[in-house]
Amino acid sequence: MAALVLDAGALIAIDRGDRSLGAALHEAARHGVDAVTSSVCVAEAWRDPARQARLTRALAGILEHPLDPSTARRCGLLLARSDTSQVADAAVALLAQSDDVILTSDAGDIQHLLDTANSTAHVRSV
Repeated sequence: MAALVLDAGALIAIDRGDRSLGAALHEAARHGVDAVTSSVCVAEAWRDPARQARLTRALAGILEHPLDPSTARRCGLLLARSDTSQVADAAVALLAQSDDVILTSDAGDIQHLLDTANSTAHVRSV
């Protein structure tokens, strides 16, 4: 596995104390596998840092990729081609590389975007 890519649903699951997701992140770190996400996903999950200690700790070990102008435009094109509208999902689909594993609460939507983008990344439901 090249990297773990977390969508907003995965970040929310971490915030809610999902032990299996915490274990997956721990194992990834132990084996030198990067965990990554998009700033758009962080925006969807970040609500009250005073009450989100788990998420705050997890984000310290997750590489956060910004939605720069080029990526924003690529997201828009992918959304148009896939006839969908969730910017965070498109950002995650574009962030994933071959053999990455996307941890998501929206497996069907993410898979549709990956198929549209001709990506060989893998989807795992959380």
